[in-house]
Order: sequence, then C-alpha cells, then structure tokens
Amino acid sequence: MKTLHDIGIRSEHAYAAGLGTIGLSFISWGISRVKPDDSKAQSDRWGIFIGHWTPTFMTVGLALAQYEQSQSRK
Repeated sequence: MKTLHDIGIRSEHAYAAGLGTIGLSFISWGISRVKPDDSKAQSDRWGIFIGHWTPTFMTVGLALAQYEQSQSRK
C-alpha cells in the first residue's frame, strides 16, 4: 500500500474505480442485449468479468484508507 500511496493513488481513487467498474459492467451487459448476432453470451461474460473487478478495487480502497489513517497518526 505504501507504493500505491507514494505514487499518488488514494483510497478515494480506488473507490471511484470500483464504482466505475459497476457502471462499466452494466454498460457491457446492456450492449450485449442489443447485439443482433450470436455473440451475446460472450458479451455477457465480459460484463460479469468486469463486475468482478469491483471487490478488488474496493478492497484496495479499504487497505489504502487504513494506511492513510496509520500515516496520519504518526
């Protein structure tokens, strides 16, 4: 977490990325609903794949928040 913090990534950035992946997942899923060909299943899988990024970004956000709190106490 120190390295991420040192390069300028803060917990708010990770939380925003997590929320963004939720939106991106819905957009990907929505696009798959209007596709006329047989690749809808692949598009649905992309939506699910992108949706799995959300917990990762949120977890990184929590870890960064804890690191930031520990640094503010020093």
